[in-house]
Amino acid sequence: MKTRIAVSLLLMAALGAGAWYAVTLRNRPPQVSFARVTRETIESTVPTNGKVEPIEWAEAHTERSGAVSKILVQRGERVSQGTALIELDTSEMIAELAAAQSRISQARAELEILDKGGRAVELSTISSDLEHARQELATARREYDTLVRLEAKQAATRNEVTQAKDRMERAELQIRALESRRGALVSPPDRSSAEARLHDAEAAVALAQERIRKSVVRAPLGGTLYQFDLKPGAYLNAGDLVATIGQLDRVRVKVFVDEPDLGRVAARLPVTITWDALPGRQWKGSVDRTPTQIVALGTRQVGEVLCVIENPKNDLLPGTNVNADIRTDAAEGVLTIPKEVVRHEGGETGIFVLTGQTVTWKAVKLGIGSTTRTQVEGLSEGAAVALPTERPLKDGMVVTPVYP
Repeated sequence: MKTRIAVSLLLMAALGAGAWYAVTLRNRPPQVSFARVTRETIESTVPTNGKVEPIEWAEAHTERSGAVSKILVQRGERVSQGTALIELDTSEMIAELAAAQSRISQARAELEILDKGGRAVELSTISSDLEHARQELATARREYDTLVRLEAKQAATRNEVTQAKDRMERAELQIRALESRRGALVSPPDRSSAEARLHDAEAAVALAQERIRKSVVRAPLGGTLYQFDLKPGAYLNAGDLVATIGQLDRVRVKVFVDEPDLGRVAARLPVTITWDALPGRQWKGSVDRTPTQIVALGTRQVGEVLCVIENPKNDLLPGTNVNADIRTDAAEGVLTIPKEVVRHEGGETGIFVLTGQTVTWKAVKLGIGSTTRTQVEGLSEGAAVALPTERPLKDGMVVTPVYP
């Protein structure tokens, strides 16, 4: 009996305590999170994204078709203008060059012979025969002259004079024939033909040398080889792209600014670039050119803003997708609050400030803002301002402050 009474009393006490706690909890001021007004330097930025491009660049192309025989550089390497990048196979050209040079030697030898009047053996024989014929002519002329004088003295017959004259005329005919034969050794058609063969061979040498020269593809510009993917044995046609080279100490970043933010962007504004592939790194530069038109980028309407960025280590590569922050304004040593504490009620912009245990509505004037904070006027440093809460706040409301 006494045990049942004790249990009943304990149960009634527990129920009473629960009821008291429920009433107390219901009447307890709600918990509200607060942040402090701080003094700092704030920067207003336009965050966006963009793509890296070289400011000065050039492409290296092949001038003739052929298989790649040598790779002389590597991707990412810095090269000077004129540096050899690859070599195409030249075995066919070298054979053509040797054959053409041999034809030049032959043609020049023929011309040398022609310049000397013909082939040496034939020319020597004709010269010997001419000398002999001239001697015979001289002898025949002396005999003829002698016989003519003797005939006048009746010391020689007419027949002897006639025979001497015939011998003289035969010698003259032989000399003319030999001279004609010697002249026939070097005829104009022979020289023209030899000269034509020489010119053809020289043209073939020049063509082979030019094709050999075109077998080496060289850098058209000094800079970094940022696009280069060839392997030995690859076959290239004339005009095919071999490599792309750019000067990457300074690069251009084309950033895409949403149309509502374009009014805040102007030339020479500072820009900070980050790249997800290299966290913690930053590249600095400035706006170079603002857009002249609005274009569609997916679901966005954007202007293409061109920025010049310093890239001293050449590690910001063309084609890279990057993040960009364009600093449009800055203020040093001003009071700032988190953007989320700002409220708009009754046509006013203001915040709830903690005064003791109550919140007080206070209209404020806002200045420049960053991504997360905004400049504020009308507050004191260190003041507590209410963060967003699920329970609506009212001026004069008692709260339990919490500082995350």
